[in-house]
Amino acid sequence: MGVDALVAREVRKSYRIRGGAPVLALNGVSLSVRPGERYALLGRNGAGKTTFLRIASTLLVPSGGTVEIFGKDAIGSPESVRGLLAVVPQEGRPFFHLTPREQVYTYLRARGLPRGTAKDRTEESLAQMGLGEVADRLSTTLSGGQRQRTMVATVIATEAPLLFLDEPTIGMDPFARRAVWESFRGLSRKGSTILLTTHYLDEAEALSQRLAIIDRGRVLVEGTAAALKEQVGGAFRVSISPGPPLREELAGLGTIVEDAEGVSVITGPERVPEILGIALRARRTATVGPVTLEEAFLRAVGHSIHEDAEGAAALRSPPMAP
Repeated sequence: MGVDALVAREVRKSYRIRGGAPVLALNGVSLSVRPGERYALLGRNGAGKTTFLRIASTLLVPSGGTVEIFGKDAIGSPESVRGLLAVVPQEGRPFFHLTPREQVYTYLRARGLPRGTAKDRTEESLAQMGLGEVADRLSTTLSGGQRQRTMVATVIATEAPLLFLDEPTIGMDPFARRAVWESFRGLSRKGSTILLTTHYLDEAEALSQRLAIIDRGRVLVEGTAAALKEQVGGAFRVSISPGPPLREELAGLGTIVEDAEGVSVITGPERVPEILGIALRARRTATVGPVTLEEAFLRAVGHSIHEDAEGAAALRSPPMAP
């Protein structure tokens, strides 16, 4: 039986902030990623996603816990695993004095790839990212989205066994995002393992084979997007317009959610006709749709993914010491 691409056990990280109490960024994160898998860490800004990725990619030393990369100790012997990794950091930028073509090619040569292989992969990754027309322009002249695509092209060209991608599509337009997704799917088909962080619900659902929702430095739930949505209480949401209370009539038909927009029932397909009948008799309009990943996120976290996690501003301050 082969080893997992990544195994993290009880990873913790705390920062001492000047003039304040220590801030716990990670509070015992444990997870495993299988070889060839696309795995997403989904959470709000400040939830701990980037901190975990930096530790797992050997860029940051944890306060406690262990990380293994293909069975090797990434904390105790980081040099033994760095050749297996490639990273797109959240704040990464291509070298300002290089063009996208030079950026990708130089990086591949620095990793030890032969000239011919480096040249071929450079052209392939630039084409995948739609950078052909700007491949020979200095990076300083590119838009933010084009610079981000250059960083992604640099990393996917490595075809490294394990790729770490921190918010890889931030700043990209919808067409570019989907091109990046397809490139990642192609890499996983070739055998690369992908661990990405994102706060885009559609990205996590479309791209990941498994995902973990992380908040305040802890993994709250883990599984496939479909499984997490099922945990909400059903596969369908029936939304009924505002009006007199219907809680008594709807009791026992599913999970009832009431807000200013009316009442919703999360339920299975066999209950939908009965709920629609109740709405009709009450002269209320009703709509039926699938349960979304956002509802699973709200159930796990209790807040919208667009709200910053508590303490995010503090975590953005420069740490004094691990």
